[in-house]
Amino acid sequence: MAESVELPSRLAILPFRNKVLLPGAIIRIRCTSPSSVKLVEQELWQREEKGLIGILPVRDAAEIKPLGPVVSQGTDSVDQSAKVLGGSSDSHKLETKKPNDVVHWHSRGVAARALHLSRGVEKPSGRVTYIVVLEGLCRFSVQELSTRGTYHTARISSLEMTKTEMEQVEQDPDFIMLSRQFKATAMELISALELKQKTGGRTKVLLDTVPVHKLADIFVASFEISFEEQLSMLDSVDPKVRLSKATELVDRHLQSIRVAEKISQKVEGQLSKSQKEFLLRQQMRAIKEELGDNDDDEDDLVALERKMQGAGMPQNIWKHAHRELRRLKKMQPQQPGYTSSRVYLELLADLPWQRASEELELDLRAARKRLDSDHYGLAKVKQRIIEYLAVRKLKPDARGPVLCFVGPPGVGKTSLASSIAAALGRKFVRISLGGVKDEADIRGHRRTYVGSMPGRLIDGLKRVAVCNPVMLLDEVDKTGSDVRGDPASALLEVLDPEQNKTFNDHYLNVPFDLSKVIFVATANRMQPIPPPLLDRMEVIELPGYTPEEKLQIAMHHLIPRVLDQHGLSSEFLQVPEEMVKLVIQRYTREAGVRNLERNLAALARAAAVKVAEQEQVVPLNKGMRGLATPLMENRLADSTEVEMEVIPMGVNSREISNTFKIASPLIVDEAMLEKVLGPPRFDDREAADRVSTPGVSVGLVWTSFGGEVQFVEATAMAGKGELHLTGQLGDVIKESAQIALTWVRARATDFGLATADGINLLEGRDVHVHFPAGAVPKDGPSAGVTLVTALVSLFSKKRVRSDTAMTGEMTLRGLVLPVGGVKDKVLAAHRHGIKRVILPERNLKDLVEVPSSVLANMEILIAKRMEDVLDNAFEGGCPWRQHSKL
Repeated sequence: MAESVELPSRLAILPFRNKVLLPGAIIRIRCTSPSSVKLVEQELWQREEKGLIGILPVRDAAEIKPLGPVVSQGTDSVDQSAKVLGGSSDSHKLETKKPNDVVHWHSRGVAARALHLSRGVEKPSGRVTYIVVLEGLCRFSVQELSTRGTYHTARISSLEMTKTEMEQVEQDPDFIMLSRQFKATAMELISALELKQKTGGRTKVLLDTVPVHKLADIFVASFEISFEEQLSMLDSVDPKVRLSKATELVDRHLQSIRVAEKISQKVEGQLSKSQKEFLLRQQMRAIKEELGDNDDDEDDLVALERKMQGAGMPQNIWKHAHRELRRLKKMQPQQPGYTSSRVYLELLADLPWQRASEELELDLRAARKRLDSDHYGLAKVKQRIIEYLAVRKLKPDARGPVLCFVGPPGVGKTSLASSIAAALGRKFVRISLGGVKDEADIRGHRRTYVGSMPGRLIDGLKRVAVCNPVMLLDEVDKTGSDVRGDPASALLEVLDPEQNKTFNDHYLNVPFDLSKVIFVATANRMQPIPPPLLDRMEVIELPGYTPEEKLQIAMHHLIPRVLDQHGLSSEFLQVPEEMVKLVIQRYTREAGVRNLERNLAALARAAAVKVAEQEQVVPLNKGMRGLATPLMENRLADSTEVEMEVIPMGVNSREISNTFKIASPLIVDEAMLEKVLGPPRFDDREAADRVSTPGVSVGLVWTSFGGEVQFVEATAMAGKGELHLTGQLGDVIKESAQIALTWVRARATDFGLATADGINLLEGRDVHVHFPAGAVPKDGPSAGVTLVTALVSLFSKKRVRSDTAMTGEMTLRGLVLPVGGVKDKVLAAHRHGIKRVILPERNLKDLVEVPSSVLANMEILIAKRMEDVLDNAFEGGCPWRQHSKL
């Protein structure tokens, strides 16, 4: 290091933003901005001898008030790290500010000498960059700052003492004392570093060879100190002031090393030497405890704690969570329970304890309009939903009932629940319960189990992130039970407004308030639902649609949706109402509309194939049709050059898309129906064909897919008087067959089936009763009257009317008892083209739910006793009525 440096009167200035280069420090910088590159080229690279430049600290105008000259031109800033002589330092890139940023120049700087220069070119931009290694030499003061081209120069004056002045200062007793104190502190620091890093030999040589006032700069330059402290050191021109400040900084650095050693010894005494990773983590934790500082950006547990504090947990739950968090902080990540505890706390922090979605102001007219636009028909269901919304409007905190939509598939149960959520302005979450057999799916697993998880309800609330959604419990009738518990019983607490305020999930193990959740359930049948659970819900039945309703649904909802799903429009495919009626009559006999939508989709796919095939052979200029002029067509035909026509701004996208179309839309007819959908699956003559011989009657049954027409066939043969039943029948329907046969045998003489009392009707013959569609399980009492009618027809050899269907349970005394599912059964008879339906007298009240359009096309016959059924089932009435003793 040179003892004295002769500075020129002017120096080129390289600005350092928020950083200081001290004399004796060496730094490597990377110059990329145009101003710094120009400075290096002219002042350093093009000179044979390495020149001198000035390093001047600058700072942003937003940080402090001006300390020196203010300039609004672009400056370069550098983030540098200084090292003691001889070391290599890391490369740092200059940060270029915007040209209009105002920066403040410090009035004092350091002259630097270039020790090494290297030139590079960035690819692919071709920008020239320089890497410069600089050594700080001496301080100077800025007298005047000016601009030379793209960089700055300054008229300077040296702040270094002459040799004579320095000799006088070195004889000052205060300076001598400060020098001794500094060297003692520096020696302690070097000794401490030598124990840790084994690199103190070269620094000890500096203590003996370099003047003390220069050592102060060198030592301070190797510390990480603030920008203000660096500026203070730069401004310390007086050697005594410089030594005093340097001694303070060296002593502070020495104390931090001693504290680190103390922490290291404390941690090493607690742990074994083999736990290296654990040791490092303990050291980090001990350092933070000693400093009293926890970095929120680096410590994710602190971030988790902050997230838990903002979750809005109740006080008792917060105490539980905070106790769990304190336990987690004492654990190490490699311990077995760390991950499960961490996941548990994250779940507590993510749950919406108080976060709720704001409800829209309920507009019943808008809600009714939305329901009508989303769903056709279902007047009773819509009215119940409007009533529910009206109560919510008058009393927002009212505990509404749990609505349970029961009906066959495809009638719109799930979409009704989403419409309720949209009308209330709440979020919607669907929980599927089909096939759930484990109670833990509802209540969650205990945290002691491996792979434990919260229940579906808590998981759904976490996903939806609000505490007041509309939650759909889908397929609630399809839950099962086994050794793992009964999910339906676990739902009892969920759906009880008096209990779900403190719902206890096994995984959470703390109560959670479900009272703000609006629960809506769906099911296909009520029978599998346990009575206690059914008691907690208000059942709303959706029995199905009439053919007229299906037609309207298809025209207004299904066809537009199917066309959109297949990339078509009414300009490509048109389905007349008559063809939709044929699809309903001949290809679908369901309560819902899913099969109808599938058949319409098949028609759309067939149309898509034809449209795609026609578009492939359309000429190249088909897209210009409707936009091109005759002159345009001639130019295209010539194929000499490409001509373009500007489309006016008024032409919208629909008009443009209309240019890409086939010559005429495809209209569905009967031939296309049979070609695409195949031959008709159903016709109106089925009942007449099946009831053409005696011993066959038409019954009405209810299934999970809605009402169905069931034929009962009976025949007699030589035998021993036995009754044979086939058709995969349950116990109840087998008992109904026994009751029917007993009643017919008891009334054989009254109806003229036997010539005298005491004659066995089954003598020498067996009776075989069969229910067709043997693969479908059948059970229930409502086939009793149908069985009697079939047996009477068999024994009397009289045919039952083919346009008549019946349902009802009968007793051994001949009374006709009411049955369920009347609306479904009447609709099923209507779909099959049956004109007359025999119902029990006590089921007359259920006809209120049947659409009037259906009742207008049907004749409803009321039966109180079995004789009334027989009187209406045979053509011309029961011919044996006069023989009856009733």
